[in-house]
Order: sequence, then C-alpha cells, then structure tokens
Amino acid sequence: MIELGVNIDHVATVRQARRTYEPDPVWAAVEAHLGGADGITVHLREDRRHIQDEDVRRLRELTHIKLNLEMAATDEMVGIAQAIMPEMAMLVPEGRHEVTTEGGLDIVSQESRLREVVARLGGSGIVTSVFIDAELRQVEAAARIGARVCEIHTGPYAHAFHALGRDAESPAVLTELDKVRRAGEAIRELGMRFNAGHALNYFNVQPVAALPGVRELHIGHAIVSRAIHAGMREAVREMKRLMREGALSR
Repeated sequence: MIELGVNIDHVATVRQARRTYEPDPVWAAVEAHLGGADGITVHLREDRRHIQDEDVRRLRELTHIKLNLEMAATDEMVGIAQAIMPEMAMLVPEGRHEVTTEGGLDIVSQESRLREVVARLGGSGIVTSVFIDAELRQVEAAARIGARVCEIHTGPYAHAFHALGRDAESPAVLTELDKVRRAGEAIRELGMRFNAGHALNYFNVQPVAALPGVRELHIGHAIVSRAIHAGMREAVREMKRLMREGALSR
C-alpha cells in the first residue's frame, strides 16, 4: 500500500513570519495523522528558517507517527538525529540562498563523506534515505554508500506538468515521468526502497503514485496550502485518496 509522508515545514514558515507560537507544527502533525498521513516530514535547516530544534523534539515526544528528518550531511545534524532518533533521516542538499530544495543530492562527488554519515546514522538504528535526481549514476552511488531508501526528485516532472497546462500526456511530461520510473526500477533492483517527492500536488500526483514499486510520497506545500481553506485533516484525506486511486491503476 502506498504511503503518504506529510511535510509540515510551511506551517512553521507561517509561524516564523511573526516569531510567535502559532500555528503549531505539532498540532498540524496530529491533524495530518488523523487525516491519514503515514508519516511526518520536517527539514531542520542549518539556518532554522522554519522548523526549530524544539519543534523536532516535541514532534518526537508528543506524536505517535513515523518521523522523517530531512537534514544536511553535517556533524551537527547527525548529532541531532542521533539524539532525536527519527525513524528515517533523509540527506538533502542545502543552500541558504534557495527558497526550497532545488535539486537532488550529488552523491557521486562526495561518496566518502556521505558513506561515513550513513554509517553513523545506521549505527544508531536510523534508516537513511537520500534525496536524488532521477539519474542512474546517483542511484548506483546511493547503493554504494549504504542508503536504504532513495527519494527521487519529482520537481522536473511537476514543473513540466504545470508549464504545459497540466497535460499529463504531453511528451515532455511523459519524458520526465519516465525518468522517475526508470530510476525507481534501478533503485529496486539494487535492493533499496523507492520513494518520491517534491512539487507534487493534487493535479500531478496520480501518475507518480501509479509508478511500479513506489512506496512513499512526501508532499508538503500543496497540502499545507489546501489546509488553509479546507483544514489539515481534510487536505490530507483528499491527497491520500488521490494517491490510492493512482496506485490502484498500476
């Protein structure tokens, strides 16, 4: 059964606009869980632009749902992960100038360092995921460093989908979707779990959910945006329904 991990970073973005205590990301996580989320994702950025250390601590202590901690591959973040003990830690690239993560992690150029980070996290009992572009060389490098999960960056597919008028049958959209599919096949052949995410929304999610073997989708901005109008619980329910319909069409 395909699973949904809800990213609640942008609940904290709204809070940090006023540097106050509401809206509370932990409350949002509970509502997402009640709406059918299978996990919660947060990105503790080095600049702490939205999620704060206290948010991660409270999520771990006060919620009863799988926690995926997105993080840069730094000593500070490894230490935080080892203290918090999320079910999964996902290594992502990070730049302070970017609005959001703009591409996948380049494992090929830093295999030695990332192998060490994966070993440290794995030694603490944390499943390690890597967020990568749909490139075979990155998938193969992920296997070499010991990652157990690969999340494929769906941004290029999502941007093509939007730019071409939400035409799911456009050749450019199908090309990007096929890149994700082929990366997923390689991931599974190498014994890793195939996840996907980035820029997925209520219009483009079903073709990705229908890909063979995809285990989990991580979706945040679209759900938080819908929740402003419909509420978090209903926004998650609606996304989960679309995903399951897509998965049933495999």
